[in-house]
Amino acid sequence: MLAVYHTVKQTGTHEINIERSRFIAYVARAETEEEAQAFIAEIKRKHWNATHNCSAYLIGENDQIQKANDDGEPSGTAGVPILEVLKKRKLKDTVVVVTRYFGGIKLGAGGLIRAYGRATSEGLEAVGIVERRLMRVVHVTVDYTWTGKLENDLRASNWEIKEIQYLDAVTFYVYVEESGVDEFTAWITETTNGQGKVKSGENVYLETNI
Repeated sequence: MLAVYHTVKQTGTHEINIERSRFIAYVARAETEEEAQAFIAEIKRKHWNATHNCSAYLIGENDQIQKANDDGEPSGTAGVPILEVLKKRKLKDTVVVVTRYFGGIKLGAGGLIRAYGRATSEGLEAVGIVERRLMRVVHVTVDYTWTGKLENDLRASNWEIKEIQYLDAVTFYVYVEESGVDEFTAWITETTNGQGKVKSGENVYLETNI
């Protein structure tokens, strides 16, 4: 699992018009090639009457799955420009389909490359990009008498609370970078005078907008 990477925030769409042609960018996250292909097929069904449904996707920790499809546009003028934008933005696990409805004015090879690249870039901006950072969820259990102090100290720190569970005792679930677990444990011990019980939980990705 990668320690940190960038991908799209959510599924979304954005449309631009160039020389009377409509370019509609559809953007989604896809962690497998099957997910990417299913998304492309869905857009093609939705826009079955479009002039072109061009696409590209970039999947895997090392970008090992890369595909680009011009869908009838001149070779290298649609799918590749879409893929190049994904690479330039250093995105992972991302699929983009740009649907084109021809407006009657030919753009030429250079114009097509710019149009598909622009549609992709603006589509990504509209949907949003997130940083996903691999974190350890650390469980800190304390007696109710420590709840207020610990919560205040945590919120004033650089660590982020995932959730708080109130049962017989109170358990704080806190996002901690793997390399900082020992430091966090020592901090909890000092903060709670040794009363806090620390247990390492699962690894999860914490997403932040960029």
